Amino acid sequence: MEIIVALVVLAVMVAVVTTLGKMVRIVPQQRMDVVERFGRYRRTLGPGLNVIAPYVDRVRTKVDMREQVVSFPPQPVITSDNLVVSIDTVLYFRVINPKDATYEIASFIQGIEQLTVTTLRNVIGSMDLEQTLTSREVINRHLQAALDETTGKWGVKVTRVEIKAIEPPPSIRDAMEKQMRAERDRRAAILNAEGVKQSAILTAEGEKQAAVLRADGDRQARILQAEGQAKAVRTVFGAIHAANPDSKVLAYQYLQALPQIASGTANKVWVLPVELTRALEGIGGALGSLGSLAGGGPLQDADQEEAELAGEALAAAEAAAKAAEEVQQDVEKAETTAAVGPRQLPGAGAAPAAGLLGTERQPERG
Repeated sequence: MEIIVALVVLAVMVAVVTTLGKMVRIVPQQRMDVVERFGRYRRTLGPGLNVIAPYVDRVRTKVDMREQVVSFPPQPVITSDNLVVSIDTVLYFRVINPKDATYEIASFIQGIEQLTVTTLRNVIGSMDLEQTLTSREVINRHLQAALDETTGKWGVKVTRVEIKAIEPPPSIRDAMEKQMRAERDRRAAILNAEGVKQSAILTAEGEKQAAVLRADGDRQARILQAEGQAKAVRTVFGAIHAANPDSKVLAYQYLQALPQIASGTANKVWVLPVELTRALEGIGGALGSLGSLAGGGPLQDADQEEAELAGEALAAAEAAAKAAEEVQQDVEKAETTAAVGPRQLPGAGAAPAAGLLGTERQPERG
C-alpha cells in the first residue's frame, strides 16, 4: 500500500513539474513567439518571462526580429538590346509584425526572392547594357519600392537592396575591354600630342626670347663699340689738332699706309689721295735740306732724328712705288682675262698714278 502511495505522489510531482514547464515561457531579446490556443492565434509573447495556459496554448513560431541578410543566387536577365546578363543581388530586411509574417505567407523569404527576381527582370528589361552597368542606384530604388509595396502586408520591411555584381556575356566583356583599351590609347595619344604641342610652344617662346635678347645684346654692343670708336676718333682728332703736325709727318704716315693698302690679295684697285703729291713735295724738300746738312758738318740729335725719319720715308716711298707697279701688273692681267669686271682698273687711270709716283721720286733720287 505504501508503494502505491509513493508512486502516486511521484506521478503528481512529475505532472506538476511538467505543467509548470508548459506554463512558463522565457523569450530572449529580439525574438517574439506566436501562441495558438486550440489551433487559433491567441497572442504574441514578447521578450522576458511569460505564462501561458498549459496543454491548451502552444507556441506556433519563434520569429527573429533582428535585421536579416539574404543573398540570392545570380539570375539571368535580358536587357532591352537583347543581351543576357547575370545579376547577383543582396537583400536586407526585418520582420515588423510576427503575426502577419506567420499567417499571411507560408515562407516570406522565398516570396521575397521570387518577387526580387521578377521585379529585377522588369526593371532591367527597360534598360540597355550601358544603362544597366551605370544605373545601379536606379535599379536599387525600383527594387526597394516594389518590394515595400508587396511585403508590407507580410509584416516584413525591406530596408535595403543592393546589386552585388552584373556579369555580361564573355563576348561582350571582350568587346568592352577592347573598347576601353582603344579609349585609353586615344586619350594617351591626345595627352602625348598636347605635351608635344606645349613643348613646341615653350621651345618657340624660349627661342624667341633668346633671339630678342641676343639682338638686344648685339645692338647694345654695337652702340658701345660705335661710341668707343667715336670717342677714339675724337681723341685722335683732338690730339692731332693739339700737336699741329706739319706736312712731313703726314707724308710719312701716308707712305707707311701704302704697303698695307696694297698687301691684300683681293685689292686690285687702290686710290692715291690728292694730298699725296704735296706731301711728297714736302718730303723731297726735307730730304734736300737733310742732304745739305749732312755734307756741311756734324749732326746734332735733332738732325739725326730727322735723318732717320727721312730714311724711313724714303724706304716707304720705294715700297709704295713697288706696290704700285705690282698693282698695275695685276690690273693689266685682269683686263686681258675678263672683258667686263666690277673691279677692273682702266689703263688711263693707272698711268697717271705711276707717273705721279715717278715724278715725286725724282727729286729724292737727285
